[in-house]
Amino acid sequence: MRKALRPVLWLLLILSLMAQVLPALGEGGSTRWADASDEIDKYLDTAFEDYLAGDAGTAYNNVNDAYFRVYETTGFERQTMSYISGVRKNAVEMQFSACKAAVKKENTDQETIVSVRGALLKLKAMIREDGNKLAAQQGGVQSENKFYKNGEPVSADPYPEYSPDPNAAAKYASWYEAASLTKELLDTAYLAYLDKDFEAADDNLNTAYYSVYEESGLSHKIYTELGVKDRRETEKQFAELRTLVSAGNEKYQKNKYRTTSDKTKQVLLKKAKTLDEKAAAEKGTTEAAAEEAATETAEEAQSSPQWLTFLGAFGIIVREGLEAILVIAAIIAYLVKSGNGKSLKNVYIGALAGILASFAAAAVLYFVKQAVAGAGMAQELIEGVTALIAVCVLFYVSNWMISKAEAAAWTGYIDSKVRSGVEKRSAFTLAFTAFLSVFREGAEVVLFYQPMLQEGNAGMVWAGFGAGVVILVFVYLAITKLSIKLPIKVFFTATSILMAVMCVSFLGSGIKELAEGNLFDLTLRVPGIPENDVIQIFGIYPYLETLVPQLILAIILLVTFMIAHYRGRLAAQRKELTAAQQ
Repeated sequence: MRKALRPVLWLLLILSLMAQVLPALGEGGSTRWADASDEIDKYLDTAFEDYLAGDAGTAYNNVNDAYFRVYETTGFERQTMSYISGVRKNAVEMQFSACKAAVKKENTDQETIVSVRGALLKLKAMIREDGNKLAAQQGGVQSENKFYKNGEPVSADPYPEYSPDPNAAAKYASWYEAASLTKELLDTAYLAYLDKDFEAADDNLNTAYYSVYEESGLSHKIYTELGVKDRRETEKQFAELRTLVSAGNEKYQKNKYRTTSDKTKQVLLKKAKTLDEKAAAEKGTTEAAAEEAATETAEEAQSSPQWLTFLGAFGIIVREGLEAILVIAAIIAYLVKSGNGKSLKNVYIGALAGILASFAAAAVLYFVKQAVAGAGMAQELIEGVTALIAVCVLFYVSNWMISKAEAAAWTGYIDSKVRSGVEKRSAFTLAFTAFLSVFREGAEVVLFYQPMLQEGNAGMVWAGFGAGVVILVFVYLAITKLSIKLPIKVFFTATSILMAVMCVSFLGSGIKELAEGNLFDLTLRVPGIPENDVIQIFGIYPYLETLVPQLILAIILLVTFMIAHYRGRLAAQRKELTAAQQ
Protein backbone atom coordinates (compact mmCIF):
# COMPACT_ATOMS: atom_id res chain seq x y z
CA MET A 1 0.00 0.00 0.00
CA ARG A 2 2.79 2.42 0.87
CA LYS A 3 4.53 1.76 -2.43
CA ALA A 4 1.29 2.29 -4.32
CA LEU A 5 0.64 5.62 -2.60
CA ARG A 6 4.21 6.85 -2.86
CA PRO A 7 3.77 8.34 -6.38
CA VAL A 8 0.59 10.07 -5.23
CA LEU A 9 2.40 11.62 -2.27
CA TRP A 10 5.18 12.78 -4.57
CA LEU A 11 2.58 14.34 -6.86
CA LEU A 12 1.00 16.19 -3.94
CA LEU A 13 4.41 17.53 -2.93
CA ILE A 14 5.17 18.65 -6.48
CA LEU A 15 1.78 20.37 -6.85
CA SER A 16 2.23 22.13 -3.51
CA LEU A 17 5.56 23.49 -4.72
CA MET A 18 3.97 24.46 -8.03
CA ALA A 19 1.37 26.49 -6.16
CA GLN A 20 4.22 28.67 -4.86
CA VAL A 21 6.43 28.75 -7.95
CA LEU A 22 3.98 28.96 -10.84
CA PRO A 23 2.33 32.28 -9.86
CA ALA A 24 5.41 34.07 -11.17
CA LEU A 25 4.71 32.62 -14.60
CA GLY A 26 1.09 33.72 -14.48
CA GLU A 27 1.43 37.33 -13.45
CA GLY A 28 1.64 38.56 -17.02
CA GLY A 29 2.29 42.16 -16.11
CA SER A 30 0.51 44.68 -13.94
CA THR A 31 -1.94 45.74 -16.67
CA ARG A 32 -3.66 42.36 -17.11
CA TRP A 33 -7.10 43.38 -15.86
CA ALA A 34 -6.87 46.89 -17.28
CA ASP A 35 -6.12 45.43 -20.72
CA ALA A 36 -8.98 42.95 -20.45
CA SER A 37 -11.38 45.73 -19.39
CA ASP A 38 -10.20 47.89 -22.30
CA GLU A 39 -10.84 45.07 -24.74
CA ILE A 40 -14.37 44.58 -23.41
CA ASP A 41 -14.96 48.34 -23.68
CA LYS A 42 -13.94 48.16 -27.32
CA TYR A 43 -16.28 45.28 -28.08
CA LEU A 44 -19.23 46.95 -26.34
CA ASP A 45 -18.66 50.35 -27.99
CA THR A 46 -18.39 48.61 -31.36
CA ALA A 47 -21.63 46.78 -30.59
CA PHE A 48 -23.36 50.12 -30.02
CA GLU A 49 -22.02 51.46 -33.33
CA ASP A 50 -23.41 48.39 -35.10
CA TYR A 51 -26.72 48.85 -33.29
CA LEU A 52 -26.98 52.47 -34.45
CA ALA A 53 -26.23 51.31 -38.00
CA GLY A 54 -29.16 48.89 -37.78
CA ASP A 55 -27.00 45.76 -37.73
CA ALA A 56 -28.44 44.00 -34.68
CA GLY A 57 -26.83 40.68 -35.59
CA THR A 58 -23.28 42.03 -35.59
CA ALA A 59 -24.02 44.04 -32.43
CA TYR A 60 -25.16 40.85 -30.71
CA ASN A 61 -22.02 39.01 -31.87
CA ASN A 62 -19.79 41.75 -30.46
CA VAL A 63 -21.45 41.52 -27.04
CA ASN A 64 -21.15 37.74 -27.25
CA ASP A 65 -17.45 38.03 -28.16
CA ALA A 66 -16.86 40.38 -25.24
CA TYR A 67 -18.09 37.60 -22.98
CA PHE A 68 -16.57 34.47 -24.53
CA ARG A 69 -13.40 35.90 -26.05
CA VAL A 70 -12.40 38.16 -23.16
CA TYR A 71 -14.45 37.80 -19.97
CA GLU A 72 -14.28 34.00 -19.99
CA THR A 73 -11.05 33.25 -21.87
CA THR A 74 -8.84 35.62 -19.84
CA GLY A 75 -10.03 34.12 -16.56
CA PHE A 76 -12.00 37.29 -15.68
CA GLU A 77 -15.13 35.27 -14.88
CA ARG A 78 -13.38 32.72 -12.69
CA GLN A 79 -11.30 35.32 -10.85
CA THR A 80 -14.38 37.46 -10.18
CA MET A 81 -16.07 34.48 -8.57
CA SER A 82 -13.00 33.49 -6.56
CA TYR A 83 -11.86 36.94 -5.41
CA ILE A 84 -15.00 39.10 -5.38
CA SER A 85 -18.14 36.97 -5.09
CA GLY A 86 -20.34 34.49 -6.88
CA VAL A 87 -23.26 36.92 -6.65
CA ARG A 88 -21.21 39.59 -8.42
CA LYS A 89 -20.14 37.17 -11.15
CA ASN A 90 -23.80 36.20 -11.66
CA ALA A 91 -24.81 39.87 -11.77
CA VAL A 92 -22.25 40.57 -14.49
CA GLU A 93 -23.44 37.58 -16.50
CA MET A 94 -27.03 38.79 -16.15
CA GLN A 95 -25.95 42.20 -17.43
CA PHE A 96 -24.28 40.56 -20.42
CA SER A 97 -27.60 38.83 -21.12
CA ALA A 98 -29.45 42.13 -20.71
CA CYS A 99 -27.12 43.76 -23.25
CA LYS A 100 -27.64 40.92 -25.74
CA ALA A 101 -31.39 41.37 -25.41
CA ALA A 102 -31.09 45.17 -25.65
CA VAL A 103 -29.19 45.27 -28.96
CA LYS A 104 -31.92 43.17 -30.57
CA LYS A 105 -34.43 46.01 -30.10
CA GLU A 106 -35.28 48.21 -33.08
CA ASN A 107 -33.56 51.61 -32.89
CA THR A 108 -36.70 53.49 -33.84
CA ASP A 109 -36.77 56.14 -31.12
CA GLN A 110 -34.49 58.09 -28.82
CA GLU A 111 -35.76 56.46 -25.65
CA THR A 112 -34.96 52.95 -26.88
CA ILE A 113 -31.48 53.94 -28.08
CA VAL A 114 -30.74 55.59 -24.73
CA SER A 115 -31.85 52.47 -22.87
CA VAL A 116 -29.56 50.30 -25.01
CA ARG A 117 -26.63 52.66 -24.47
CA GLY A 118 -27.37 52.69 -20.75
CA ALA A 119 -27.28 48.89 -20.56
CA LEU A 120 -23.90 48.77 -22.33
CA LEU A 121 -22.44 51.56 -20.18
CA LYS A 122 -23.61 49.81 -17.02
CA LEU A 123 -21.85 46.62 -18.11
CA LYS A 124 -18.67 48.58 -18.91
CA ALA A 125 -18.76 50.15 -15.45
CA MET A 126 -19.27 46.78 -13.74
CA ILE A 127 -16.38 45.20 -15.66
CA ARG A 128 -14.04 48.11 -14.93
CA GLU A 129 -14.94 48.10 -11.24
CA ASP A 130 -14.27 44.37 -10.96
CA GLY A 131 -11.06 44.67 -12.96
CA ASN A 132 -9.78 47.34 -10.59
CA LYS A 133 -10.67 45.19 -7.57
CA LEU A 134 -8.77 42.24 -9.02
CA ALA A 135 -5.85 44.49 -9.91
CA ALA A 136 -5.73 45.89 -6.37
CA GLN A 137 -5.66 42.40 -4.88
CA GLN A 138 -3.07 41.07 -7.33
CA GLY A 139 -0.67 44.00 -7.56
CA GLY A 140 -1.98 45.47 -10.82
CA VAL A 141 -2.70 49.03 -11.91
CA GLN A 142 -5.99 50.89 -11.58
CA SER A 143 -7.68 52.11 -14.76
CA GLU A 144 -10.68 54.04 -16.02
CA ASN A 145 -13.33 53.26 -18.62
CA LYS A 146 -12.24 53.80 -22.21
CA PHE A 147 -14.34 54.89 -25.17
CA TYR A 148 -13.89 53.76 -28.76
CA LYS A 149 -15.16 54.92 -32.13
CA ASN A 150 -14.50 53.02 -35.36
CA GLY A 151 -12.24 50.73 -33.38
CA GLU A 152 -9.96 53.55 -32.18
CA PRO A 153 -9.75 55.01 -28.65
CA VAL A 154 -11.21 58.49 -28.13
CA SER A 155 -10.93 60.86 -25.18
CA ALA A 156 -14.64 61.09 -24.33
CA ASP A 157 -17.96 59.38 -24.93
CA PRO A 158 -18.59 59.76 -28.69
CA TYR A 159 -22.34 59.49 -28.19
CA PRO A 160 -23.22 61.84 -25.30
CA GLU A 161 -26.66 62.44 -26.79
CA TYR A 162 -27.53 58.79 -26.13
CA SER A 163 -25.93 58.46 -22.71
CA PRO A 164 -28.48 58.45 -19.88
CA ASP A 165 -28.16 61.15 -17.23
CA PRO A 166 -26.85 59.34 -14.12
CA ASN A 167 -28.55 61.91 -11.87
CA ALA A 168 -31.94 61.85 -13.59
CA ALA A 169 -34.65 60.48 -11.32
CA ALA A 170 -36.68 59.56 -14.40
CA LYS A 171 -34.28 56.69 -15.14
CA TYR A 172 -36.17 54.55 -12.63
CA ALA A 173 -39.31 52.99 -14.05
CA SER A 174 -40.76 52.65 -10.56
CA TRP A 175 -39.92 53.41 -6.95
CA TYR A 176 -39.40 49.70 -6.46
CA GLU A 177 -36.68 49.79 -9.11
CA ALA A 178 -34.91 52.61 -7.25
CA ALA A 179 -35.21 50.65 -4.01
CA SER A 180 -33.91 47.54 -5.78
CA LEU A 181 -30.76 49.37 -6.85
CA THR A 182 -30.34 50.58 -3.27
CA LYS A 183 -30.64 46.96 -2.13
CA GLU A 184 -27.94 45.95 -4.64
CA LEU A 185 -25.56 48.52 -3.18
CA LEU A 186 -26.39 47.43 0.36
CA ASP A 187 -25.56 43.85 -0.62
CA THR A 188 -22.19 45.01 -1.94
CA ALA A 189 -21.60 46.98 1.26
CA TYR A 190 -22.34 43.84 3.29
CA LEU A 191 -19.78 41.81 1.32
CA ALA A 192 -17.20 44.53 1.90
CA TYR A 193 -18.02 44.60 5.62
CA LEU A 194 -17.71 40.81 5.70
CA ASP A 195 -14.16 41.18 4.31
CA LYS A 196 -13.49 43.97 6.84
CA ASP A 197 -13.03 46.44 4.00
CA PHE A 198 -14.76 49.22 5.93
CA GLU A 199 -13.82 51.94 3.45
CA ALA A 200 -15.53 50.10 0.60
CA ALA A 201 -18.53 49.36 2.82
CA ASP A 202 -18.82 53.06 3.68
CA ASP A 203 -18.53 54.07 0.01
CA ASN A 204 -21.32 51.73 -1.01
CA LEU A 205 -23.52 52.88 1.86
CA ASN A 206 -23.04 56.53 0.85
CA THR A 207 -23.76 55.71 -2.79
CA ALA A 208 -26.91 53.83 -1.80
CA TYR A 209 -28.12 56.69 0.39
CA TYR A 210 -27.11 59.84 -1.49
CA SER A 211 -26.92 58.74 -5.15
CA VAL A 212 -30.03 56.56 -5.17
CA TYR A 213 -32.23 56.95 -2.11
CA GLU A 214 -31.90 60.77 -2.05
CA GLU A 215 -31.30 61.72 -5.70
CA SER A 216 -34.01 59.46 -7.07
CA GLY A 217 -36.53 61.33 -4.95
CA LEU A 218 -37.47 58.18 -3.03
CA SER A 219 -36.69 59.79 0.32
CA HIS A 220 -38.85 62.82 -0.45
CA LYS A 221 -41.65 60.64 -1.85
CA ILE A 222 -41.77 58.53 1.32
CA TYR A 223 -42.02 61.76 3.35
CA THR A 224 -44.78 63.36 1.26
CA GLU A 225 -46.86 60.26 0.50
CA LEU A 226 -46.39 58.05 3.57
CA GLY A 227 -45.38 60.47 6.30
CA VAL A 228 -42.46 61.61 8.41
CA LYS A 229 -42.60 58.49 10.60
CA ASP A 230 -41.94 56.24 7.62
CA ARG A 231 -38.97 58.28 6.45
CA ARG A 232 -37.49 58.34 9.95
CA GLU A 233 -37.78 54.54 10.14
CA THR A 234 -35.85 54.14 6.89
CA GLU A 235 -33.16 56.66 7.77
CA LYS A 236 -32.75 55.11 11.21
CA GLN A 237 -31.78 51.84 9.51
CA PHE A 238 -29.17 53.61 7.37
CA ALA A 239 -27.79 55.34 10.47
CA GLU A 240 -27.37 52.01 12.29
CA LEU A 241 -25.43 50.60 9.34
CA ARG A 242 -23.14 53.64 9.28
CA THR A 243 -22.49 53.27 13.01
CA LEU A 244 -21.44 49.64 12.59
CA VAL A 245 -19.13 50.52 9.69
CA SER A 246 -17.61 53.48 11.55
CA ALA A 247 -16.81 51.24 14.53
CA GLY A 248 -14.57 49.14 12.28
CA ASN A 249 -12.53 46.38 13.86
CA GLU A 250 -13.11 47.65 17.38
CA LYS A 251 -16.74 46.53 17.38
CA TYR A 252 -16.93 44.19 14.41
CA GLN A 253 -20.39 42.57 14.53
CA LYS A 254 -20.97 40.50 11.41
CA ASN A 255 -24.30 39.01 12.48
CA LYS A 256 -25.73 42.30 13.70
CA TYR A 257 -24.70 44.04 10.48
CA ARG A 258 -26.36 41.36 8.38
CA THR A 259 -29.57 41.55 10.43
CA THR A 260 -29.63 45.35 10.23
CA SER A 261 -28.89 45.31 6.50
CA ASP A 262 -31.65 42.78 5.82
CA LYS A 263 -34.14 44.86 7.81
CA THR A 264 -33.11 48.03 5.96
CA LYS A 265 -33.73 46.35 2.61
CA GLN A 266 -37.08 44.95 3.74
CA VAL A 267 -38.28 48.31 5.03
CA LEU A 268 -37.14 50.14 1.91
CA LEU A 269 -38.62 47.65 -0.57
CA LYS A 270 -41.90 47.51 1.32
CA LYS A 271 -42.30 51.30 1.29
CA ALA A 272 -41.31 51.51 -2.38
CA LYS A 273 -43.89 48.88 -3.26
CA THR A 274 -46.52 50.80 -1.28
CA LEU A 275 -45.68 53.97 -3.23
CA ASP A 276 -45.99 52.14 -6.55
CA GLU A 277 -49.31 50.57 -5.57
CA LYS A 278 -50.62 53.95 -4.45
CA ALA A 279 -49.54 55.59 -7.70
CA ALA A 280 -51.08 52.78 -9.72
CA ALA A 281 -54.38 53.08 -7.87
CA GLU A 282 -54.54 56.76 -8.70
CA LYS A 283 -54.07 56.04 -12.42
CA GLY A 284 -56.99 53.65 -12.63
CA THR A 285 -57.61 49.94 -12.74
CA THR A 286 -55.84 49.26 -16.05
CA GLU A 287 -52.65 51.04 -15.14
CA ALA A 288 -52.77 49.52 -11.65
CA ALA A 289 -52.77 46.03 -13.14
CA ALA A 290 -49.80 46.85 -15.34
CA GLU A 291 -47.90 48.30 -12.40
CA GLU A 292 -48.63 45.23 -10.29
CA ALA A 293 -47.19 43.04 -13.03
CA ALA A 294 -44.05 45.15 -13.08
CA THR A 295 -43.79 44.93 -9.30
CA GLU A 296 -44.12 41.14 -9.39
CA THR A 297 -41.37 41.00 -11.99
CA ALA A 298 -39.16 43.13 -9.78
CA GLU A 299 -39.88 40.87 -6.81
CA GLU A 300 -38.89 37.84 -8.87
CA ALA A 301 -35.69 39.62 -9.83
CA GLN A 302 -34.92 40.18 -6.16
CA SER A 303 -35.35 36.49 -5.37
CA SER A 304 -33.31 35.43 -8.39
CA PRO A 305 -29.90 35.72 -6.66
CA GLN A 306 -30.86 32.79 -4.43
CA TRP A 307 -31.87 30.72 -7.43
CA LEU A 308 -28.75 31.85 -9.23
CA THR A 309 -26.75 30.60 -6.25
CA PHE A 310 -28.57 27.26 -6.46
CA LEU A 311 -28.03 26.98 -10.20
CA GLY A 312 -24.41 28.07 -9.82
CA ALA A 313 -23.71 25.44 -7.16
CA PHE A 314 -25.57 22.81 -9.17
CA GLY A 315 -23.76 23.69 -12.39
CA ILE A 316 -20.32 23.67 -10.77
CA ILE A 317 -20.56 20.17 -9.30
CA VAL A 318 -22.20 18.70 -12.42
CA ARG A 319 -19.86 20.39 -14.89
CA GLU A 320 -16.69 19.69 -12.95
CA GLY A 321 -17.75 16.28 -11.62
CA LEU A 322 -19.16 14.80 -14.81
CA GLU A 323 -15.78 14.14 -16.40
CA ALA A 324 -14.46 12.43 -13.27
CA ILE A 325 -17.60 10.31 -12.91
CA LEU A 326 -17.44 9.20 -16.55
CA VAL A 327 -13.83 8.07 -16.20
CA ILE A 328 -14.19 6.41 -12.78
CA ALA A 329 -17.45 4.66 -13.68
CA ALA A 330 -15.89 3.29 -16.86
CA ILE A 331 -12.89 1.95 -14.92
CA ILE A 332 -15.08 0.33 -12.27
CA ALA A 333 -17.33 -1.24 -14.90
CA TYR A 334 -14.23 -2.58 -16.63
CA LEU A 335 -12.89 -4.19 -13.46
CA VAL A 336 -16.25 -5.75 -12.60
CA LYS A 337 -16.72 -6.97 -16.16
CA SER A 338 -13.28 -8.56 -16.19
CA GLY A 339 -13.77 -10.34 -12.88
CA ASN A 340 -11.20 -8.17 -11.11
CA GLY A 341 -13.44 -6.84 -8.37
CA LYS A 342 -10.58 -7.17 -5.89
CA SER A 343 -8.83 -4.29 -7.67
CA LEU A 344 -11.74 -1.91 -7.09
CA LYS A 345 -10.17 -0.77 -3.83
CA ASN A 346 -7.27 0.72 -5.82
CA VAL A 347 -9.70 2.88 -7.78
CA TYR A 348 -11.53 3.92 -4.61
CA ILE A 349 -8.20 4.80 -2.97
CA GLY A 350 -7.22 6.83 -6.04
CA ALA A 351 -10.53 8.72 -6.06
CA LEU A 352 -10.34 9.35 -2.29
CA ALA A 353 -6.76 10.55 -2.63
CA GLY A 354 -7.97 12.89 -5.37
CA ILE A 355 -10.60 14.35 -3.05
CA LEU A 356 -8.12 14.82 -0.19
CA ALA A 357 -5.56 16.30 -2.58
CA SER A 358 -8.22 18.68 -3.88
CA PHE A 359 -8.85 20.08 -0.40
CA ALA A 360 -5.11 20.25 0.26
CA ALA A 361 -4.42 22.05 -3.02
CA ALA A 362 -7.36 24.40 -2.42
CA ALA A 363 -5.98 25.27 1.02
CA VAL A 364 -2.49 25.86 -0.38
CA LEU A 365 -3.87 28.01 -3.19
CA TYR A 366 -6.04 29.98 -0.78
CA PHE A 367 -3.17 30.88 1.53
CA VAL A 368 -0.82 31.58 -1.37
CA LYS A 369 -3.45 33.90 -2.88
CA GLN A 370 -3.63 35.79 0.39
CA ALA A 371 0.15 36.13 0.64
CA VAL A 372 1.37 36.58 -2.93
CA ALA A 373 0.16 39.23 -5.37
CA GLY A 374 -0.83 37.68 -8.69
CA ALA A 375 -0.95 34.15 -7.26
CA GLY A 376 -4.48 33.62 -8.53
CA MET A 377 -3.19 32.36 -11.86
CA ALA A 378 -1.52 29.40 -10.09
CA GLN A 379 -4.89 27.68 -9.89
CA GLU A 380 -5.37 27.73 -13.66
CA LEU A 381 -1.77 26.66 -14.30
CA ILE A 382 -2.00 23.70 -11.92
CA GLU A 383 -5.30 22.64 -13.48
CA GLY A 384 -3.79 22.92 -16.94
CA VAL A 385 -0.71 20.86 -16.04
CA THR A 386 -2.86 18.25 -14.30
CA ALA A 387 -5.12 18.02 -17.34
CA LEU A 388 -2.15 17.41 -19.63
CA ILE A 389 -0.85 14.68 -17.31
CA ALA A 390 -4.34 13.15 -17.41
CA VAL A 391 -4.21 13.23 -21.22
CA CYS A 392 -1.11 11.02 -21.19
CA VAL A 393 -2.63 8.56 -18.72
CA LEU A 394 -5.98 8.41 -20.54
CA PHE A 395 -4.17 7.86 -23.84
CA TYR A 396 -2.46 4.82 -22.36
CA VAL A 397 -5.64 3.50 -20.72
CA SER A 398 -7.79 3.91 -23.85
CA ASN A 399 -5.27 2.01 -25.98
CA TRP A 400 -4.90 -0.66 -23.33
CA MET A 401 -8.67 -1.17 -23.23
CA ILE A 402 -9.08 -1.31 -27.01
CA SER A 403 -6.40 -4.00 -27.13
CA LYS A 404 -8.38 -5.98 -24.56
CA ALA A 405 -11.50 -5.53 -26.69
CA GLU A 406 -9.82 -7.16 -29.66
CA ALA A 407 -8.39 -9.95 -27.52
CA ALA A 408 -11.84 -10.61 -26.08
CA ALA A 409 -13.46 -10.66 -29.50
CA TRP A 410 -11.11 -13.13 -31.15
CA THR A 411 -9.44 -15.29 -28.49
CA GLY A 412 -12.14 -15.61 -25.88
CA TYR A 413 -12.33 -13.24 -22.97
CA ILE A 414 -12.68 -15.85 -20.25
CA ASP A 415 -9.27 -17.32 -21.06
CA SER A 416 -7.48 -13.99 -21.35
CA LYS A 417 -4.92 -12.67 -18.91
CA VAL A 418 -7.29 -9.96 -17.81
CA ARG A 419 -9.58 -12.56 -16.28
CA SER A 420 -6.80 -13.97 -14.17
CA GLY A 421 -6.11 -10.62 -12.63
CA VAL A 422 -4.99 -7.08 -13.37
CA GLU A 423 -1.24 -6.80 -13.08
CA LYS A 424 0.18 -4.40 -10.48
CA ARG A 425 1.28 -1.77 -12.97
CA SER A 426 -2.14 -1.69 -14.63
CA ALA A 427 -3.90 -1.56 -11.26
CA PHE A 428 -1.83 1.45 -10.27
CA THR A 429 -2.50 3.08 -13.66
CA LEU A 430 -6.26 2.76 -13.13
CA ALA A 431 -5.98 4.13 -9.58
CA PHE A 432 -3.80 7.00 -10.79
CA THR A 433 -6.33 7.76 -13.54
CA ALA A 434 -9.10 7.95 -10.92
CA PHE A 435 -6.90 10.23 -8.81
CA LEU A 436 -6.19 12.62 -11.69
CA SER A 437 -9.82 12.66 -12.80
CA VAL A 438 -10.93 13.84 -9.36
CA PHE A 439 -7.99 16.08 -8.53
CA ARG A 440 -8.07 17.86 -11.90
CA GLU A 441 -11.21 19.84 -11.01
CA GLY A 442 -11.59 19.09 -7.30
CA ALA A 443 -9.58 22.03 -6.03
CA GLU A 444 -11.52 24.36 -8.31
CA VAL A 445 -14.83 23.08 -6.95
CA VAL A 446 -13.66 23.75 -3.38
CA LEU A 447 -12.46 27.26 -4.26
CA PHE A 448 -15.70 28.02 -6.13
CA TYR A 449 -17.91 26.94 -3.24
CA GLN A 450 -15.89 28.86 -0.65
CA PRO A 451 -17.03 32.38 -1.67
CA MET A 452 -20.57 31.16 -2.37
CA LEU A 453 -20.88 29.83 1.18
CA GLN A 454 -19.64 33.16 2.57
CA GLU A 455 -22.41 35.09 0.82
CA GLY A 456 -25.14 34.00 3.20
CA ASN A 457 -27.02 31.57 0.90
CA ALA A 458 -25.44 28.42 2.31
CA GLY A 459 -28.76 26.56 2.13
CA MET A 460 -29.07 27.16 -1.62
CA VAL A 461 -25.41 26.23 -2.13
CA TRP A 462 -25.84 22.88 -0.42
CA ALA A 463 -29.16 22.31 -2.17
CA GLY A 464 -27.48 22.88 -5.53
CA PHE A 465 -24.58 20.66 -4.52
CA GLY A 466 -26.95 17.89 -3.39
CA ALA A 467 -29.00 18.04 -6.59
CA GLY A 468 -25.83 17.88 -8.65
CA VAL A 469 -24.54 14.88 -6.70
CA VAL A 470 -27.84 13.07 -7.34
CA ILE A 471 -27.38 13.60 -11.09
CA LEU A 472 -23.80 12.32 -10.91
CA VAL A 473 -24.92 9.23 -8.96
CA PHE A 474 -27.47 8.43 -11.67
CA VAL A 475 -24.77 8.80 -14.33
CA TYR A 476 -22.47 6.53 -12.33
CA LEU A 477 -25.16 3.86 -11.87
CA ALA A 478 -26.17 4.03 -15.52
CA ILE A 479 -22.62 3.36 -16.67
CA THR A 480 -21.64 0.74 -14.10
CA LYS A 481 -24.91 -1.22 -14.12
CA LEU A 482 -25.96 -1.05 -17.75
CA SER A 483 -22.51 -1.45 -19.28
CA ILE A 484 -21.92 -4.73 -17.44
CA LYS A 485 -24.79 -6.25 -19.45
CA LEU A 486 -23.19 -5.31 -22.79
CA PRO A 487 -21.38 -7.90 -24.92
CA ILE A 488 -17.65 -8.11 -24.22
CA LYS A 489 -16.41 -6.55 -27.46
CA VAL A 490 -19.04 -3.80 -27.45
CA PHE A 491 -18.26 -2.95 -23.82
CA PHE A 492 -14.51 -2.67 -24.25
CA THR A 493 -14.82 -0.78 -27.52
CA ALA A 494 -17.31 1.71 -26.02
CA THR A 495 -15.19 2.16 -22.89
CA SER A 496 -12.01 2.76 -24.85
CA ILE A 497 -13.80 5.27 -27.11
CA LEU A 498 -15.13 7.09 -24.02
CA MET A 499 -11.59 7.27 -22.63
CA ALA A 500 -10.34 8.59 -25.98
CA VAL A 501 -13.05 11.28 -26.07
CA MET A 502 -12.18 12.36 -22.53
CA CYS A 503 -8.51 12.38 -23.54
CA VAL A 504 -9.22 14.85 -26.37
CA SER A 505 -11.52 16.87 -24.08
CA PHE A 506 -8.88 17.13 -21.34
CA LEU A 507 -6.33 18.32 -23.89
CA GLY A 508 -8.54 21.20 -25.05
CA SER A 509 -9.55 22.30 -21.57
CA GLY A 510 -5.97 21.89 -20.30
CA ILE A 511 -4.60 24.20 -22.98
CA LYS A 512 -7.35 26.74 -22.27
CA GLU A 513 -6.60 26.63 -18.53
CA LEU A 514 -2.93 27.35 -19.23
CA ALA A 515 -4.06 30.31 -21.32
CA GLU A 516 -6.27 31.48 -18.45
CA GLY A 517 -3.16 31.22 -16.30
CA ASN A 518 -1.68 33.82 -18.66
CA LEU A 519 1.06 31.45 -19.87
CA PHE A 520 0.11 32.42 -23.44
CA ASP A 521 -2.81 33.97 -25.32
CA LEU A 522 -5.53 32.34 -27.40
CA THR A 523 -5.54 34.59 -30.46
CA LEU A 524 -6.07 32.39 -33.54
CA ARG A 525 -9.87 32.32 -33.63
CA VAL A 526 -11.71 29.88 -35.90
CA PRO A 527 -15.01 31.27 -37.26
CA GLY A 528 -18.11 29.12 -37.38
CA ILE A 529 -17.56 27.20 -34.14
CA PRO A 530 -20.22 28.09 -31.56
CA GLU A 531 -19.22 29.24 -28.10
CA ASN A 532 -21.49 27.90 -25.40
CA ASP A 533 -21.32 25.91 -22.18
CA VAL A 534 -22.63 22.71 -23.79
CA ILE A 535 -19.90 22.32 -26.41
CA GLN A 536 -17.23 23.53 -23.99
CA ILE A 537 -18.00 20.61 -21.67
CA PHE A 538 -16.22 18.53 -24.31
CA GLY A 539 -13.20 20.83 -24.31
CA ILE A 540 -14.04 22.35 -27.71
CA TYR A 541 -13.09 26.02 -28.08
CA PRO A 542 -12.94 28.08 -31.31
CA TYR A 543 -9.19 28.61 -31.26
CA LEU A 544 -6.48 26.99 -33.35
CA GLU A 545 -4.26 26.76 -30.28
CA THR A 546 -6.68 24.18 -28.81
CA LEU A 547 -8.20 22.65 -31.94
CA VAL A 548 -4.96 21.75 -33.76
CA PRO A 549 -3.47 19.73 -30.86
CA GLN A 550 -6.85 18.07 -30.36
CA LEU A 551 -7.05 17.16 -34.05
CA ILE A 552 -3.53 15.72 -33.99
CA LEU A 553 -4.32 13.70 -30.87
CA ALA A 554 -7.58 12.44 -32.39
CA ILE A 555 -5.69 11.26 -35.49
CA ILE A 556 -3.08 9.51 -33.34
CA LEU A 557 -5.82 7.81 -31.33
CA LEU A 558 -7.57 6.71 -34.50
CA VAL A 559 -4.34 5.25 -35.91
CA THR A 560 -3.53 3.41 -32.68
CA PHE A 561 -7.07 2.02 -32.56
CA MET A 562 -6.73 0.78 -36.14
CA ILE A 563 -3.37 -0.83 -35.33
CA ALA A 564 -4.86 -2.52 -32.24
CA HIS A 565 -7.77 -3.80 -34.33
CA TYR A 566 -5.41 -5.10 -37.02
CA ARG A 567 -3.19 -6.85 -34.47
CA GLY A 568 -6.22 -8.40 -32.83
CA ARG A 569 -7.43 -9.85 -36.09
CA LEU A 570 -3.96 -11.22 -36.90
CA ALA A 571 -3.75 -12.84 -33.47
CA ALA A 572 -7.17 -14.38 -33.92
CA GLN A 573 -6.28 -15.71 -37.36
CA ARG A 574 -3.07 -17.24 -36.03
CA LYS A 575 -4.97 -18.92 -33.21
CA GLU A 576 -7.58 -20.27 -35.63
CA LEU A 577 -4.81 -21.56 -37.91
CA THR A 578 -3.04 -23.22 -35.00
CA ALA A 579 -6.27 -24.83 -33.84
CA ALA A 580 -6.97 -26.12 -37.36
CA GLN A 581 -3.51 -27.65 -37.63
CA GLN A 582 -3.99 -29.47 -34.34
